Amino acid sequence: MPSSPAPIRLSDEVRKAVERGRPVVALESTIISHGLPRPRNLEVARELEAAVRAGGAVPATIAVLDGVARVGLGKDELERVANDESLRKLGFRDLAPAVALGASGATTVSATAFLAHSAGIAVFATGGLGGVHRDWTTLQDESADLGLLARVPITVVCAGVKSILDVPATLQRLETLNVGVVGYRTTEFPGFYLRSSGLPVDWTLDTPEQVAELMRARWQLNADLTALVVGNPVPEAEQLDPELHDRVLAKALRAAERQGITGQAVTPFLLGYLVKHTDGASLEANLAAVRGNVALAAKIARSHAALS
Repeated sequence: MPSSPAPIRLSDEVRKAVERGRPVVALESTIISHGLPRPRNLEVARELEAAVRAGGAVPATIAVLDGVARVGLGKDELERVANDESLRKLGFRDLAPAVALGASGATTVSATAFLAHSAGIAVFATGGLGGVHRDWTTLQDESADLGLLARVPITVVCAGVKSILDVPATLQRLETLNVGVVGYRTTEFPGFYLRSSGLPVDWTLDTPEQVAELMRARWQLNADLTALVVGNPVPEAEQLDPELHDRVLAKALRAAERQGITGQAVTPFLLGYLVKHTDGASLEANLAAVRGNVALAAKIARSHAALS
């Protein structure tokens, strides 16, 4: 094969941090390009990177631009992700085509986790994971997030699984795939928009140092073959009202069925329906969860770097 430019490019700041063992937190870019209205999306992107820095770590927002996977974005690149409406949404399986064709896109959980691990980053913060969709026994629709997390030993700080999905089935799949799941200061798995999904976790950790110790124990045991999911609940005062959540989600599911929404279109349809019919309250709960996850991820990355 002829030589070509490296398909993964670290920013100077991220490269130096990784080489020197400094704490780094990976951030996905789909929330910027596809998850928020303009111009708020750019404001939130900058806010999240600032929160990582305030926590003593280096932010590494990830995207693919002109066929190159960028781990750590500069000012102009971040603005491009926020403002370029032509950017695609890229999962793990889309990375090679995007690189081969010189395409540009924002990375989902699966693509971000893969690229972060490839760059030597141990901690990744996001909102909610994908998972097993409702009516899986009929449709067999499952997020690519799960298969990727079963292959990449990265620590993912999240607010659980998106509550529009089949959360019990997703937790069962994570167990089957040997993906580690712990609750952070909670005995119940978080519910994304909601503080709790009502489902228990087997292990609860109370400090970033404990999470870092767990990461080290996984490495020492050679048990870090899969991801570690740290479920961090949204603050109770900032969660979506549970009754409102359940009522609107039920309507959203019926609307999707009536309109014949299937496959990859289901998740954005349901999330958009919730935003509209909760007057934006679901979006605010989502952002509250992301902020908390980013802040915790920075602390975990710092503790992990200290142990390493």
